Amino acid sequence: MRIAIVSDTHGLLRPEVKAQLEGADFILHAGDVGKIEIHEELSTIAPMYAVRGNVDRDPWFYKHLPRTHAIKLGEVWLYMLHNLEELDLKPEEAGFDVILSGHTHIPIAEKKDGVLFLNPGSVGPKRFNLPISMAWLTIEGKKVQHKFVVF
Repeated sequence: MRIAIVSDTHGLLRPEVKAQLEGADFILHAGDVGKIEIHEELSTIAPMYAVRGNVDRDPWFYKHLPRTHAIKLGEVWLYMLHNLEELDLKPEEAGFDVILSGHTHIPIAEKKDGVLFLNPGSVGPKRFNLPISMAWLTIEGKKVQHKFVVF
């Protein structure tokens, strides 16, 4: 199973990002979608799950996007939130295999206590000298691999 991980679109869906998403089994968006139209467009590419970020202030986002979301894909449990600093649970005790976040626009992946913490970076407007990036997760059984894509 191939899962596209994006965050911080801030209302911008770049053509090269859209092309990269083709063939995804799922798209997971870690917040700051920015525009309802971006959510709708991403949902036409693959089944999508998204959480609400700090720029998602339109009432539509409050009605349709949760602040956090737990999802099981295959045999792997993932927990999504926008700002990792707001994590209010112990992932290893709660049974999560992957924690997905955004907010910082900095792509990072690190394992702590057997849990993969993954921030894909941002595919939205360029911020400072940070890269435009996303990530792919490949799930086979309980095995999870990640790969960053930098544009």
